[in-house]
Amino acid sequence: MKKANVAINKDLCKKCTICVHFCPRKVFRIDQDGYPIISHPEKCTGCRLCFLHCPDFALEVEEELDD
Repeated sequence: MKKANVAINKDLCKKCTICVHFCPRKVFRIDQDGYPIISHPEKCTGCRLCFLHCPDFALEVEEELDD
């Protein structure tokens, strides 16, 4: 299974939580302030559904390189 790194830019995020709802692997959860956070980074496969649906361009997804 592919692995990827996902990052959220809180300066751009407007707390719409679309990424939380579109992620098929449940990588995200919502924190006490309403922001999405990456709670299970090891589950990210790099499908980029979060990235493609984010209206604020607040996400970055990078595939991990094999050694």
